[in-house]
Amino acid sequence: MTEPTSSYEGRLIARPDDRVTISQALLLGLQHVMAMDVYVVPFIIASALALSQADAASMIQSTFLAAGLGTLIQTAWCMRMPVAQGPSYIPLGAILAVAFGAGGGFGGMGAVYGALIPGALIVIALGALGWFHRVIRWLVPPIVGGTIILVVGLSLLPIALSANVFSVHGGMTVNQSIALASVSAALLIAAMMLGLRFDNRLGRWMRLSSVIIALAGGTAVAWAMGLFAWQPVADAPWLTLPKLAGIDYPLQFSLPAVLTFVVIYLVVMAETTGTWFAVSAVINQPITSRQLDRGAVGEGLSCSVAALIGATPVTGYSTNAGVISITGVASRMVFIAAGLVLACLGFLGKFSALIAAIPSPVIGGMFAVVCVTIAMAGIRILRHVRLDERAMLVVGVPIICSFFATLAPKDWVQTLPDMLQYLLGSAVTVGAMAAMVMNLILPRAQGDDAPAKDQVV
Repeated sequence: MTEPTSSYEGRLIARPDDRVTISQALLLGLQHVMAMDVYVVPFIIASALALSQADAASMIQSTFLAAGLGTLIQTAWCMRMPVAQGPSYIPLGAILAVAFGAGGGFGGMGAVYGALIPGALIVIALGALGWFHRVIRWLVPPIVGGTIILVVGLSLLPIALSANVFSVHGGMTVNQSIALASVSAALLIAAMMLGLRFDNRLGRWMRLSSVIIALAGGTAVAWAMGLFAWQPVADAPWLTLPKLAGIDYPLQFSLPAVLTFVVIYLVVMAETTGTWFAVSAVINQPITSRQLDRGAVGEGLSCSVAALIGATPVTGYSTNAGVISITGVASRMVFIAAGLVLACLGFLGKFSALIAAIPSPVIGGMFAVVCVTIAMAGIRILRHVRLDERAMLVVGVPIICSFFATLAPKDWVQTLPDMLQYLLGSAVTVGAMAAMVMNLILPRAQGDDAPAKDQVV
């Protein structure tokens, strides 16, 4: 997207540096937490790796803690903007590819965390040296940013369906799995439609709570079908500590995996920069180059912390910009409160066990709808791009490349070098790389200048 030239049309009740009462901060912070789907990414990974319910709960717990710490790092120190952090969907494919390559299961995640830490340090260096804002403006103009977001939605949809709906879990049949996925998807769509239909407090509540409604309804149906077990939740302790890198699981370092995640981080940074500019538009506060570089430092620190406590890379969540526009409150105190709430949830073992107990098809049906909304967000960005023959190739070739990575025969992929295996395991990365390369190498029509310096995703 382009750097915002118009501001949010609504009137802010509280600007970023304004103070609100502690009770208001906690209440509004909880509302931001409810709007974030922090638990979806670790649940997808846990389902695909067939982790035990205890290991899945541990990963979910670490993800909440990482999201909270990342939010505090960006809001209170680095970006100093009302920005909430949560797990990114972009690295999903690469995470699974590296984990399976290292033997799968929870042990395979040691190779993932070992590769994530060096990449995060590179992101910190880019920001600290003042290079990040130059790199991101050069590589990710609007046409590339829109294409990346479109590819993310299209590429994650097969994961949602294959790993969570068509793969049978426990004693569930395929028909039961499809039925549960259909219920959660239908509930999510219904809640979203009602939220759009009623422009009042009920409508806003339906929109903010749509994911929770879908998960709660799908889980209730699963319980009625005898497919939901309460016992693991009852057995889980109320308070537990997260698992730490090098203490609770061994780290493994692989150069191909590290190089793969360096590329992944570039795509994640393009995603999170788009969120920063969305927030900038809502609060009518332009982002400076210095803020971009400080944000990169914060992103790298957040991702380093996430890897050390057993979570995946975090990114800025654009849904929270929507919550700001609804409430009119952009105070950083609210986001500090949200970060504290997320971090506290990371120590509640019973809460994480409850999320881990949700049947996988319920998550899959909801996630499939989320993938479509992500893809449509990319299309909305591309609407503002002149779609000539050159643009057709910049957008089209990455889509082809991402589907190639998704559909490539697994037996053939396993004959390739490790790094190519990891890259092909992440259709998002393949598509994003193709978009950046195509935009750089394709000749422009006469009079069509290079992207302006104020254009960025």
